[in-house]
Amino acid sequence: MRPFDVSPEVFAARRRALLTQLPDGVAVLLPSASLQTRSRDTEYPFRQASDFWYLTGFDEPDALLVLIPGREQGEVLLFNPPRDEQLEIWHGYRLGQIRAPQVLGVDQAFANDELDQRLPALLDGCQHICYPLDDDFCHQRVQDWRLALRSRERRGARVPESLINLTPFLDEMRLIKQPEEVALMREAARISAEAHVRAMKSCQPGLYEYQLQAELEHEFLWQGAAGPAYGTIVGGGANGCVLHYVENHAPLKDGDLVLIDAGCEYAGYAGDITRTFPVNGRFNEAQKALYSLVLEANRLAISQVKPGTTLPEIHDTAVRHLTWGLIQLGILEGDIDTLIADEAYRDFYMHGTSHWLGLDVHDVGLYKPQGEARKLLPGMVLTIEPGLYIAPDQPDVDECWRGIGIRVEDDVLVTETGCEVLTNGVPKSIQDIEALMKAD
Repeated sequence: MRPFDVSPEVFAARRRALLTQLPDGVAVLLPSASLQTRSRDTEYPFRQASDFWYLTGFDEPDALLVLIPGREQGEVLLFNPPRDEQLEIWHGYRLGQIRAPQVLGVDQAFANDELDQRLPALLDGCQHICYPLDDDFCHQRVQDWRLALRSRERRGARVPESLINLTPFLDEMRLIKQPEEVALMREAARISAEAHVRAMKSCQPGLYEYQLQAELEHEFLWQGAAGPAYGTIVGGGANGCVLHYVENHAPLKDGDLVLIDAGCEYAGYAGDITRTFPVNGRFNEAQKALYSLVLEANRLAISQVKPGTTLPEIHDTAVRHLTWGLIQLGILEGDIDTLIADEAYRDFYMHGTSHWLGLDVHDVGLYKPQGEARKLLPGMVLTIEPGLYIAPDQPDVDECWRGIGIRVEDDVLVTETGCEVLTNGVPKSIQDIEALMKAD
């Protein structure tokens, strides 16, 4: 067992916490992910559905978790594929049903071919069925099972009439990270930071973007991560102005900046770091001016992260500083309040400053429950990622600024008294970046 693995008791506690929020007489159904075809007879590497992982820790496809509180024979059931020696020779070992209770802490496990036989009986007498209503496969099966029960009503079967969406309950639970999750996210951040350091040390003019991508992703795997948590972005020069640039096929040129947005996935949890640095290891004057502006916006926004603050307040802090700086550099002209009200800055800063982070890189949780901005609470993890992007064909901007894209992104945990920056392991000051890249 790796030091950061999560015990079955933790997943059991999450299941119990979920059930306390649901009405009496409920049955919970949660499907896993399935294998996805890549081409012809090959599949993409399997990645478990985040909600299913959150409640089970089970990393195999085509399973269904069933929770029925108060059931005498066991409240936690798993349906999963049966063992098949011939298939396992080709595709790897499966848990099966006999070992599932011991390994996962479920009460009973059944083979998938028993689903249609057992589910109507399991749902008989329940008042509510709670499942992800946007899951087409699960939704159709629920309708089929309810129809099967309805055909038995004359024999005393009772059909659950109420359907409850499971997703909002799990979204709220996942928004606040528990200590074991924070430990995993620290590890994801640490590995991600070391990969960025490796990329900085490796960078030199003449390399291609994909070669820095290879350095990053090698480090992810070398340190035990599953790989990238999302498509790695390595944008040299003007490619750094494309927010989700993933082609990564261009050469890295002397005198350009390179923007890297990359993070690993460790035990299901995502790291998400962006750093921007000079290909040749030395910022020029125009790059320094814009980079210093973005870096200070990053630091000011991080200083706002504490319980009670909202993401719009953090974003407004970054926007005000970036707008002020653009005025100082002559890129924008006018009164700062008017420019902000008119969103003139959006020609150069067109995205938000933060998003939730967790099992998904853009993690779950409403940003404005009941229409009001959510206040930060201890245990939330978010990104802080201000940026400036001056396209190479940007009109009415001095040529010295054109083609420069800069973003500085950190992962930040809200604590009881403020915040903890999880990604401090990779430098971001001009002095520290240049010193790192100069070192042998």
